[in-house]
Amino acid sequence: MTSTGFQRDDGRVESRVENYTKFWKKDLSNEQDKDSANRLDSYTEVVNGYYDGATELYEYGWSHSFHFSRFYKGEAFLASLARHEHYLAAQMVLKPGMRVLDVGCGVGGPAREIAEFTEAQIIGLNNNEFQVQRARKYAKRAGLEGQVTFVQGDFMKLVEQFGEGYFDAVYAIEATVHAPSWEGVYGEIFKVLKPGGVFGVYEWCMTDNWDPSIPEHKEIAHQIELGNGIPEMRPLRLAREALKTVGFQIEHEEDLAARPDPIPWYYPLEGDILKAQTFWDYFTVWRMSWSGKLVTHNVIRLMECVGLVPKGTYDVGESLKVAADALVLSGQKKLFTPMYLVVSRKPSS
Repeated sequence: MTSTGFQRDDGRVESRVENYTKFWKKDLSNEQDKDSANRLDSYTEVVNGYYDGATELYEYGWSHSFHFSRFYKGEAFLASLARHEHYLAAQMVLKPGMRVLDVGCGVGGPAREIAEFTEAQIIGLNNNEFQVQRARKYAKRAGLEGQVTFVQGDFMKLVEQFGEGYFDAVYAIEATVHAPSWEGVYGEIFKVLKPGGVFGVYEWCMTDNWDPSIPEHKEIAHQIELGNGIPEMRPLRLAREALKTVGFQIEHEEDLAARPDPIPWYYPLEGDILKAQTFWDYFTVWRMSWSGKLVTHNVIRLMECVGLVPKGTYDVGESLKVAADALVLSGQKKLFTPMYLVVSRKPSS
């Protein structure tokens, strides 16, 4: 048993967590490009190894919704996460009784929020067994187990698991970036949708300002990959092209991170407590300050030594620090967006 009371195969988990960082030891050379190909071939182990070590760290820092969001002036952190989820559901026009798939559902925070907001029936799909266990427990605690269910599965094999034309709608929130190819995962989503079904996504992309021929730009993308368990970061235009290639008709698209918001989406990662929007958010922001990181990672090292978390969790935590710095820098330079919003539809015919 883990410290949180969830059963998992500690030997297998520790092996995956410890092996995770082996994918990220190459520098900006041809060897790194070869390593990227290896990560794409091994995306399942890369992602699982990452989330076995990172899930409890994510919950500590980000609650149950593992995604970014826009902020209104004075808006609480958790309120902004919920509003971001509501906005996606509203853009997709999700309605009561619709059968909806959440691709890469994490521990189910968005699925529960969207289920309550829309009264739709949500099925959350996740390849990580540990996260699925947690999602089910949280849904039961919220009294939503009859409306929100969670299954373990590979989002590159949706047809195999559900069959064609099973869902009225599908959404993915900062999840399909983990796929070895956007055409692959979008193609699976297209097939499991009913004719006329809608797909909404918040996608992680490098923006049109990103130029991989510039060493600094390439290094930033690699650091985002390292700290977030992503096989390969890709430019925004390729996401758009992939959706069209598999047959979707795009109805709305927008990079929400490009809006001139007074409070940037990355502010919680900056660690500047003077920017906290509410009193309760001081602790959230403090955890990303130099003192918060020092305390957190020393505690993780101690917990790992006494067996309360899998071996390798500390290293994953260190990679999260690298990612946080890269995300802030890429946000400031407008090289990256975690919220390229696209609402597209499968043709009715």
